[in-house]
Amino acid sequence: MSLFDKRTHASMTQALTARKLAEPPKWLPNAVVYETLMGSVAYGVSNDTSDCDIYGICLPPKEMVFPHLAGEIAGFGTQKPRFDVFQQHHIQDPSAMGGAGREYDLTIFSLVRFFHLAMENNPNILDCLFTPASCVIHSTAIGERIRENRRVFLHKGAWHKFKGYAYSQLHKMEIKTPQEGSRRAELVEKYSFDVKFAYHTVRLLDEVEQILTVGDIDLQRDKERLKAIRAGEWTAEQVKAFFTQKERDLETAYQNSTLPHMPDEARIKSLLLECLEAHFGSLEKAVVVVGRERELLQQIKALCERANV
Repeated sequence: MSLFDKRTHASMTQALTARKLAEPPKWLPNAVVYETLMGSVAYGVSNDTSDCDIYGICLPPKEMVFPHLAGEIAGFGTQKPRFDVFQQHHIQDPSAMGGAGREYDLTIFSLVRFFHLAMENNPNILDCLFTPASCVIHSTAIGERIRENRRVFLHKGAWHKFKGYAYSQLHKMEIKTPQEGSRRAELVEKYSFDVKFAYHTVRLLDEVEQILTVGDIDLQRDKERLKAIRAGEWTAEQVKAFFTQKERDLETAYQNSTLPHMPDEARIKSLLLECLEAHFGSLEKAVVVVGRERELLQQIKALCERANV
């Protein structure tokens, strides 16, 4: 069961802002279309002391998405800052959990930035779309539309992205020294290595295996193994050996995968425009959508120009 009720009208961003715990741009709290729990909760390995990581998507004002509507010319004069993402970490809510308190990390992406990162198969962004339904804490019709079409973002390029992230986690497990007195330092002292970096290494490889073989992601498919790693039941050497073997297996899975090599940018752009139009109304004066007829006319014009007709 979810910690929150996504059927409520207020997003967590709205709730935290109303209580002056979060400080996003003024327009943002009412522009959130999707929020989900991330991190250990989404992966099925959380405990009572786990922080609450929230990722979300928002729709900035129309002139932020299409700055030319406010008279801005790209590359000329003063350029207004673009909104990509709002982040606020370590938000303390002492009244949560019956007075026990809870800490939130809040990350809210603009719709356009989110789509771009999802198209690149950024692991954190894909995870945001594939969290269990019980983790979704706020979702409008636009949020549901994106989530229903989440598989359109998947392609074989995920292997390179996820492998890079997994290697980064493995490298940090081997060399990173946590701040003295921190929770991570306690883990290293207890297990001789950082088990959180270890379980993320294994998790990322399991996720990309699912992408390549079944074109889907179940974030909690491997949760029992992840729990065991987080509980110190694996050694650092076992994690490194797993990475080495799984990397070889996934190179084969990559070659055999039926997913497209590259993202279907046209289809993803179409979904993006659908979402923008659902929010703003007609985009006729904001963006030119090149249809098949216009494309053919442009091709004819180019041919005539080359023939000097």
